Amino acid sequence: MHFRFIRTLSFALVMLCMSAAAFARIGVVITVGPPPLPIYEQPVCPGDGYLWTPGYWAWGDDFDDYYWVPGTWVMGPEVGFLWTPGYWGWGGDSFVFYDGYWGPTIGFYGGIDYGFGYFGVGFEGGRWDNGHFFYNRAVLNVNGTDIHNVYNTTINHTTVNHVSYNGGSGGITAHPTAGEEAAAHERHVGPVAAQTQHMQEARSNPDQRASKNGGKPPVAATGRPGEFKGNGVVKASDAGGRYTPPAKENGQASASPAGHVRDLPPAEHSTAPNTGNTKQDKQNQKQLDKQYAQQQKERQQLQKQQDKEDQRVAKQNDAARKQQVEQQHQQQTQQLQQRHQQQNQEIQQRMQARPEGGGRPR
Repeated sequence: MHFRFIRTLSFALVMLCMSAAAFARIGVVITVGPPPLPIYEQPVCPGDGYLWTPGYWAWGDDFDDYYWVPGTWVMGPEVGFLWTPGYWGWGGDSFVFYDGYWGPTIGFYGGIDYGFGYFGVGFEGGRWDNGHFFYNRAVLNVNGTDIHNVYNTTINHTTVNHVSYNGGSGGITAHPTAGEEAAAHERHVGPVAAQTQHMQEARSNPDQRASKNGGKPPVAATGRPGEFKGNGVVKASDAGGRYTPPAKENGQASASPAGHVRDLPPAEHSTAPNTGNTKQDKQNQKQLDKQYAQQQKERQQLQKQQDKEDQRVAKQNDAARKQQVEQQHQQQTQQLQQRHQQQNQEIQQRMQARPEGGGRPR
């Protein structure tokens, strides 16, 4: 049996183009679900202000395999923000990855039990109070001698599973609540630079790939982002379950990019990062709104053009011509998304500078 992989855009390109302030639904859909979540211990929190971001399976488009991005402690983008983890969800005929984001409220993350406070709904590992983050030592590995803003609240979490995706065969059946849907529309920002670099480090390490480690990655968690060696590295004690790598044809996974604009995931309307300057933030948001509107217009125009060409070629009953048009549409769609990703990267980079003393926790 062969599994068909559908790539709407190179995963590597998407992640490289994502800035610290961007939030987007990742344009990667795959018909084979990720491996179960591995079993591992949480490394000790390196210092006050660090927040836990759980590990997850990402997809390496260039080597056709899942790879484990270790859980790690990260400094968030600003005071009061919490991390909503990304997750894989079944879209009816394929899996789609929804990227995580920082925001004032925890949103929907597929009902996935990532552990360490992320038990499928909300976050039980700590809370913000008067500009300081207080850690729940009953859930998080925090040294109370070094960090004093702690408390202990036992969480009755008895049902543990290692399913790593929502929906589909064998997936979690959770659906977003009204509150979680509302959280997705609050002001939020995407992964900070340290998280993106951390992901890239995992992606470049062949030992992190599921086909090699069998779902038991040698680096399951790290004390700080990007530190894949040293005392802060935690190995997985076991795989979360059996994993069978997807079948491949001629040594390569069968794949094809999106053929039409309608096959692309909806574009997310990004929110401007908080620079600490209200006037500048409003100007930045106005620029983002304008760019989003223009990109939506370009999407609609290209889709309209592709639909007309599809209708015309269907009447011609010419298989060779139909194949040629499909290839043209595929190329047009990829070029459009790549151009938009590049535009988003450039505008976000211009907005990343923040005044000295901005809201980032120390």
